[in-house]
Amino acid sequence: MILVLNGPNLNLLGTREPEVYGTFTLEDLENQVEAWAAELGTAVTLRQSNYEGQLIEWIQQAAAEGFGGIVLNPAALTHYSYALFDAVQAQPLPVVEVHISNIHAREEFRRRSVTAPAAAGVIAGLGALGYKYALSYLVEKIR
Repeated sequence: MILVLNGPNLNLLGTREPEVYGTFTLEDLENQVEAWAAELGTAVTLRQSNYEGQLIEWIQQAAAEGFGGIVLNPAALTHYSYALFDAVQAQPLPVVEVHISNIHAREEFRRRSVTAPAAAGVIAGLGALGYKYALSYLVEKIR
């Protein structure tokens, strides 16, 4: 089972900067992720929070809750949350960091991920497909 975490403002998908993030909603994304997980023969639990502390608690509890890996879109926390970095680094599960947009082609402040060094890998700029590739990697890693 894989935990999929989406960070701040991803609840605004579909209305926030559709030219950057597309027109799909968080619900659309979650439905697609569940379908991809089913194709891969795994289950997912999907969570979204606008609060850094909530994301940290979910990451810290993931192994104890029986998850085998984490897909994490830290959103804006990517660029400054050393607390999120520490949480990812401190737990034993493989984590794939995912970004819908290509953070390296955006504003200067978005081009650096402080959380990426704690992750097993990073996928950016592939839209919702990034989640599919992250799930595929984690399913292979877990098996």
